[in-house]
Amino acid sequence: MPKLTVEGKSAEFPAGKRLVLAIESLGINIGHRCGGKASCTTCRVEFVSGEPADMTRAEYDKLLQEGLLDRVRLSCQVTCVGDMEVKPLKTLEMVEQWKDTGPPPAEEVVPVAEWFTREELAATDSES
Repeated sequence: MPKLTVEGKSAEFPAGKRLVLAIESLGINIGHRCGGKASCTTCRVEFVSGEPADMTRAEYDKLLQEGLLDRVRLSCQVTCVGDMEVKPLKTLEMVEQWKDTGPPPAEEVVPVAEWFTREELAATDSES
């Protein structure tokens, strides 16, 4: 099982578990203001190690739109596929105006996940 490390806390999670939910399972109050639908970027993380090469079209489009591509990842669009260490960038403790982290994300990645390499995603952009 893949091992996740966040803020010095570690645990193993089943392959395919959404990263945002795994982070919460470690007791980290990561944001997910849109409910884990790749529309708000509050679940963004920096990878220290183990960043997956593939991403969803929804994640790619949102990160590109926000100027965050190649800088952060959306934990709601990443699944535990191997050992990884991440740093959450927006938590309940960091954002004073939040009363909670947001609606609970579903167990499955939404919108329905299709995984692509960044090169495949970039190639489809240049075809448009």
